[in-house]
Amino acid sequence: VFQKWVNREISNFDYLIQLNTMAGRTYNDLAQYPVFPWILRDYTSEELDLNNPAVFRDLTKPIGVVNEKNAKTVKEKYVSFFRYENFEDPLGMIDKFHYGTHYSNAAGVMHYLIRVEPFTTLHIQLQSGRFDCADRQFHSIPATWQALMDNPNDVKELIPEFFYFPEFLENQNGFNLGQLQMSKEVVNDVVLPKWAHSPEDFIYKHRKALESEYVSAHLHEWIDLIFGYKQRGPAAVEALNVFY
Repeated sequence: VFQKWVNREISNFDYLIQLNTMAGRTYNDLAQYPVFPWILRDYTSEELDLNNPAVFRDLTKPIGVVNEKNAKTVKEKYVSFFRYENFEDPLGMIDKFHYGTHYSNAAGVMHYLIRVEPFTTLHIQLQSGRFDCADRQFHSIPATWQALMDNPNDVKELIPEFFYFPEFLENQNGFNLGQLQMSKEVVNDVVLPKWAHSPEDFIYKHRKALESEYVSAHLHEWIDLIFGYKQRGPAAVEALNVFY
């Protein structure tokens, strides 16, 4: 598979799906759901210029430190995380970590897929029989990216649906997802980047970005973090990539 990918006989999308499968990730288990990278950082321009390297996320870094400002906090947490987090570990059994949450987990999958069944029902069950408050829901792609940039504790990567499934961005079932506290805006369809004119257009351009020359040249750097040698040990510490 690797050689086929290097020879460009299979797409970046197909290679990532196969890597996820080989790593034991599957659509049948929300706790081991396939994980895909955030690949863009420009969610505000009117047009998306895939020939400009500045529109892409730095794939050498875990999502928690793509914003350089977060790196200091993350490093300090690793060095003194018992003091920092008031962490209870009386037996001293827990290894140090940079992030107390994970780049892929069941709650994160439900978060992204809240508008489509069976994930709507699973989300409601998780939230004791009701929808979570609107401000915590997935309501905007630009706002989700901004939250990642502002908060080093939010480290969710993407799921494959962001590259092929426009329906998850629409509230086709008309669920009452509440309204945002500050703006009083009703949460309905997911707010798209300015450069996307419809959910279908977002998927088309996002998939095009995944298969772009820039991502093809740098995707292996992200793969090293998630599936490769930077997952644990000294290389993970150096890359600020140690998870609880």
